[in-house]
Amino acid sequence: MAADISKNRGLVICYTGNGKGKTTAALGLCIRAAGHRMKVAVVQFIKGSWHYGEMDGIKLLQPFVELQTAGKGFVGILDDKLPREEHVAAAQEALTIAGEKAASGKYDIVILDEIFVGVQLELITPADILSLIENCATRTNLVLTGRGAPPEVIEKADLVTEMTEIKHPFQKGIQARKGIDF
Repeated sequence: MAADISKNRGLVICYTGNGKGKTTAALGLCIRAAGHRMKVAVVQFIKGSWHYGEMDGIKLLQPFVELQTAGKGFVGILDDKLPREEHVAAAQEALTIAGEKAASGKYDIVILDEIFVGVQLELITPADILSLIENCATRTNLVLTGRGAPPEVIEKADLVTEMTEIKHPFQKGIQARKGIDF
């Protein structure tokens, strides 16, 4: 399949890998776009039960940026006490929301935060993501984040950046910090 190299076609951008910084990179792009008065939608797939700084920070970027937290939080770890079915339903709802936003043509950029983790946890499938890409409005840029980007999505993407952890403060027993990690 020949790539559409039209400058009017939106890009598919993936931030993946085991290193820190995938959401941070996507939100940096979001800030840049807001500075150009572009319309951005952020849909968070997993980060649902905790409060993150980006939730309040994005409010400062309104009316250019909107955030929708659609997940129910981390699945099967930490303080998760929800039945798996609730996580699956939340991921499916997030997929529906993401699909509507991506296909609407109302947004210059749609960021699907932690969507690849949804695949790793078997809440959604790589085929679901490929369908989102196929149905995305022509000019909308789609940004996908999370560990473990599926190979078929990487193949379809225009830009893929893999974050590689060299060292992390957690290895020294340093806990997550406000403004840095959440």
